[in-house]
Amino acid sequence: MKKIPVAILGATGSVGQKFIELLSNHPWFEITELAASEKSVGKKYKDATKWVMSNILKDEIGNLEVKNCVPNLKSKLVFSALDSSVAGEIETDFANNGYFVISNSKNHRFDEDVPLLIPEVNPEHLELVKNKNGAIVTNPNCSTIGMVLALKPLHDAFGIETVNVVTMQAVSGGGYPGVPSMDIIDNIIPYISGEEEKMKTEPLKILGKFSNGTIQNAKIKISAQCNRVSVIDGHLENVQIKFSKKPTKEEILNVWKNFKSLPQNLNLPSAPKIPIYYFEENHLPQPRLNRNLENGMAVSVGRLRECEIFDFKFAVLSHNTIRGAAGGTLLIAELMKAQGYFNGIINE
Repeated sequence: MKKIPVAILGATGSVGQKFIELLSNHPWFEITELAASEKSVGKKYKDATKWVMSNILKDEIGNLEVKNCVPNLKSKLVFSALDSSVAGEIETDFANNGYFVISNSKNHRFDEDVPLLIPEVNPEHLELVKNKNGAIVTNPNCSTIGMVLALKPLHDAFGIETVNVVTMQAVSGGGYPGVPSMDIIDNIIPYISGEEEKMKTEPLKILGKFSNGTIQNAKIKISAQCNRVSVIDGHLENVQIKFSKKPTKEEILNVWKNFKSLPQNLNLPSAPKIPIYYFEENHLPQPRLNRNLENGMAVSVGRLRECEIFDFKFAVLSHNTIRGAAGGTLLIAELMKAQGYFNGIINE
């Protein structure tokens, strides 16, 4: 199969760099164009960015000339790592000019005609962009993804009425260079701008029902408290749930253990073989030990026990820059490719 050419918008930032890292040697996609802000346009990529990924920047990528974020790129499939301050208008412009934009930015997540997608959770929401010659599909917030992956099989099996979540979020979630070291070392910051609102609202659309061309949001009450902690990668979240029909602990564990979805059935390149890992040990999951399971695409769950206020409580961990950002967005593109959404606009 001839690889599909792709472009990356916002390529010089930390999420853009993670896109480059994950797309290197991808079996389906090939980076052919990189775009960024005006200050980088015309430069070689290696001269326009400070490379902070652990893998070495390949010469064929580093020598690409950075282009402007305007819809004159040859690649009709673009990954957006743009900052939210500029992403909205740029992504709309691309979509209106026949591009498929798979975005990690927040701007269009609640547009009525834009799927807010976790491929294992709500692949049917892609029907919103079926038969379109250009569209935007968005990845949820990094803290939302880990929690909703753990909630999805439970909501399907038992119904969820109420969720309370407290997050401990890694500094990489704030981008590079992120939180100043004097603010985060020996410290916890009990506020992340906009984060709690995303966690209260995004799951409702993601877990909503697609019917007659629209999404009916799930009716779940969610309370969220979000904290920035001095961990590099990996968001750990403490979750409490009240169910419509309270299950046993064994029933919950069985549902998690057997959870697989369309990405696993299609054997997509970035899909984790096991989406949800459960750990019996009380000291797990931990970011340093468990964030890289399945190349950072799986979520880790532990400490399931009955709750004195709700029905049950547990801890869930996900890799925020892979599953929660570039990797989750890449998995969306793989699902769309496997389902033929790019047929007709990309010459394969």
